[in-house]
Amino acid sequence: MLRGKKAVITGGSRGIGKAIALKLAQNGADIAIIYSGNEEKALETCAEAESFGVKAYSFKCDVSDFTKTKQVVSEIIEKLETIDILVNNAGITKDSLILSMKEESYDLVLDTNLKGAFNMIKHCSSVFLKKRSGKIINISSISGIIGNAGQANYSASKAGLIGLTKSVARELSSRNICCNAIAPGFIETDMTQNIDDNNQLLSRIPLGVMGKPEDVASLAAFLCTADYITGEVIRVDGGLAM
Repeated sequence: MLRGKKAVITGGSRGIGKAIALKLAQNGADIAIIYSGNEEKALETCAEAESFGVKAYSFKCDVSDFTKTKQVVSEIIEKLETIDILVNNAGITKDSLILSMKEESYDLVLDTNLKGAFNMIKHCSSVFLKKRSGKIINISSISGIIGNAGQANYSASKAGLIGLTKSVARELSSRNICCNAIAPGFIETDMTQNIDDNNQLLSRIPLGVMGKPEDVASLAAFLCTADYITGEVIRVDGGLAM
């Protein structure tokens, strides 16, 4: 389905990003994952991806750094020759009620989650424009749609991603470039590992269970092949935000 395509996934060493990287690799895409800290996990993900018979590379980069992201995109193009798909998944949390939230916690989350996506889109868009094709997928959150107490910074960053998605979709659609967002709900990752089966949060989910990273990955793979969907925000949340 994606044979011959070249995909870049930020935050691709674990969790949702890893699931997306492996799903795209399983569908035939060569991948480049960007990670910020754990080289061992990044290399493990690449090894798993290569088991599907594709090429996989890892690159360490702080996506909030405009100059470094420009450099890493150039390095990725040297390895993959081009880029067809960009998945902006890199994200962090620094949760706190707004009365006690520190300025640095707010700035760090916005810089990574929102500015990081802008940086990657900015540096990859010239490739897409020359090719007159491309798929951009931004991993937002239902927190960016309905908000979440204790996550003013995270919710703001994910809401910003939705606005960024729609603006980019309008700007680039004339060149056959699609930009969409996925808004996961509670997904079983490191971020939600402290939520147990008795947590009241689960009672708010109509389907009654948390989702799997693969649920998000399957949608991402679909959007990589969807040529007539752009500017959309699609929830993967078990009905939580309906």
